[in-house]
Formats: sequence, structure tokens, C-alpha cells
Amino acid sequence: MTRAAFFVLTALADQPRHGYGILREVEELSDGEVRLRVGTLYGVLDRLAADGLIALDREEVRQGRLRRYYRLTDEGVTALDAEAERMAAGAGAAKRRIAEGRRAGVPARPATEGPAGLEPPTPPGLAGGYA
Repeated sequence: MTRAAFFVLTALADQPRHGYGILREVEELSDGEVRLRVGTLYGVLDRLAADGLIALDREEVRQGRLRRYYRLTDEGVTALDAEAERMAAGAGAAKRRIAEGRRAGVPARPATEGPAGLEPPTPPGLAGGYA
């Protein structure tokens, strides 16, 4: 499941929303890290609907414009729950490994350093290749 799909499903977990409402909710839920463009959102919505994870809830005309509201299906709830569990398990494994490394006294290296015992990578040249 893509990050965008995960946040769209999460945005719909508590109530049906229309496109703009989904965009705002995704941005808020992701602390601004996921900012979907309208075209991207509707591509995600189309895929989720085709997979049976969301469905059209209703349509309303507001200020002369049609608003389509989407909701999670039972399959969408199941998929979102499974993805949240998968992500939590992965985060837990990462935290355990970090803690084990700290207890073992494995020093953290700066991001600019290469793997232990190796020189840092050579930066790309002007043409994008390596010197």
C-alpha cells in the first residue's frame, strides 16, 4: 500500500469526506509530509474504489459545484487495520534493533561516513557521473 493510499484510507476512517476534505485531512494526519495534488488524489481514489476499499457515499451540489463524498468499505477497514499493524510491527522491530545496538555499544556514524572501514562515496561529477 502506498503512503498516499494509507493516508487517504486513514482520512476516511472516521467519516465520509469529499475530495478537498480528504486533501486537508491527509496533510494534517501526516503533519504536512504528504501533500497530494488533486490529480494524484483522484488517481488514488480511483484505485482504492477499483480495489473495493472505498465507495461513493453520496453526491451534493454546493455553490453550483458537485461534491462527491467517499467512505471506507468493510474491506477498506480491514486493509487499513492490516497495514497499520504491519507498520507498527516494523517500527517495533526497528526500535528493538536500535536499542540492542545501543546496549551493545555500537557507535552511530555520521550520515556522511560510508560503511565501517570504507571511504565515503565520491560525490557525482558535473555530468552526474562519478569521478
